[in-house]
Amino acid sequence: MSTPAALLPIAAVERDTGLSKDTLRVWERRYGFPVPVRDAFGERAYPPGQVDKLRLLKRLLDAGHRPGKVVPLDLASLQRLSQGPVTADAAPELACLDLLREHDVTGMRRQLHQALLSLGLERFVTEHVAPMNVAIGTAWMRGDITIAQEHVYTEALQLVLRQAVGSIPPAPAGAPRALLATLPQEDHGLGLLMAETLLSLYGWHCIPLGVRVPMDDIVRVATQARVDLVGLGFSSSFNPQQALAALAELRARLPATVTVWAGGINAAWRRKLPDGVHAIVEIAEVPGMLKTVRPSCPAVDP
Repeated sequence: MSTPAALLPIAAVERDTGLSKDTLRVWERRYGFPVPVRDAFGERAYPPGQVDKLRLLKRLLDAGHRPGKVVPLDLASLQRLSQGPVTADAAPELACLDLLREHDVTGMRRQLHQALLSLGLERFVTEHVAPMNVAIGTAWMRGDITIAQEHVYTEALQLVLRQAVGSIPPAPAGAPRALLATLPQEDHGLGLLMAETLLSLYGWHCIPLGVRVPMDDIVRVATQARVDLVGLGFSSSFNPQQALAALAELRARLPATVTVWAGGINAAWRRKLPDGVHAIVEIAEVPGMLKTVRPSCPAVDP
């Protein structure tokens, strides 16, 4: 017996909305939405009305809204929010853009530090930095800020995150190990630093190789260091076919015991990923995925 035609299985919802399975499960636990039914095999399946709301939620998240503010809202409220003026929820993004337009580097750093102190490190990364990145990227594409101003934001954020990582106690002996890098065609490394921050916070030992790292070096270091996880970052500009081919090669060259993550927003994730490769589209998915890498690592149940 298959899933009824009126319902969409979770894999189809993931492809259709761009929201990962892990995000759907986290929202289900944290916010009580979506509310799936179970098919004959016990798998989650979703009615069309819920899928419509999930699509709208994804658009609002891409516009910089926070999950905790919008997921609990009903469909009518979400539709009004998507059509209306900028709300107070987007105020931090607007303040950030104002600082960048004024080239106020000190103010930019101060705002980030204040948000970090207010939210704590994990929420700062998942609820403040992630939507801020979207807002900055959108502003640059629209021509509202220059590439130089975007770089000011990136440099300020990297400084704040590296200082935060440096204040985290070292991982204990025997802690799980993660290698983080991008391939030679990719020079965007902010997502790697965000992932390193969360992994370090949860007691992982991270080996950040940075950007534009040859495949041979990634495989060699991962093998020599006996890592549990290799995470590669991909921006939206990375060629999807090249991304999938590189991931397939990496998966084939690494021991089966090593988990491979592909992070970032890329069209490749809408296609079939190589077996043994997991896409991490939203940084908030990282903590919940850690238990799938090594069961003994710190549990996360938002």
